Amino acid sequence: MEMEMETEKERGKSKAVRSAEKLVETAMAGRDASHDAAHAFRVRGLALSLAGEEGLDASNDSLEIVELAALLHDIGDYKYTENFVEDISIVERFLQEEGLEESKRERIISIIKGMGFKNEISQTAHFQFSTEFGVVQDADRLDAIGAIGIARCFTYGGSVNQILHDPKIKPRKSLSKEKYMNKDEKQTSINHFHEKLFKLKDLMKTEAGKRRAERRHKFMQDYLTEFYEEWSGRA
Repeated sequence: MEMEMETEKERGKSKAVRSAEKLVETAMAGRDASHDAAHAFRVRGLALSLAGEEGLDASNDSLEIVELAALLHDIGDYKYTENFVEDISIVERFLQEEGLEESKRERIISIIKGMGFKNEISQTAHFQFSTEFGVVQDADRLDAIGAIGIARCFTYGGSVNQILHDPKIKPRKSLSKEKYMNKDEKQTSINHFHEKLFKLKDLMKTEAGKRRAERRHKFMQDYLTEFYEEWSGRA
């Protein structure tokens, strides 16, 4: 029965989605586990689940756009490019080669270009966004918090030899996009909670995303309380 359900799921996927899955597995192979193919597949699952709660359906291509944007969103991540510059040329070329119509390609690329925390970090005003954008961005942010978010934070920190914690190194305040992206400045994995992860709950765009973020946010708060107790020798 389980195998039949999996086969049914495969049949329901568009050719572009099946090709995107293959691209994700090859393009993200060899990365550390914080931004690997498993992350992209989790974000896809979360985005489709949020899309259902937000009332999106397949009638206007919304679900395919959500699924493709979620799968492809991290392929050009600046942290994994040679010059630390965002590069979505692989995604643009892929969408063109798959024969997606221009309007679809534009909607997918627009989501990917705008969804990063670094792009929102300096903004003080609210901006207009589509539900498609909201569910993909919220899905990516949900995967950055909670139990999996904690695991990903330390996985990435370890991959770049980042210090776990140093009470003398304080979290940076009023981060600009440039400062956030600067990987030369000495920072700690624990400070990442204060600089980014604890901020994500209040940056969720959809009601479904906000609801899920509450539980994950609290889990991180409880974890960090215990971490500081153990670090200081009080626990």
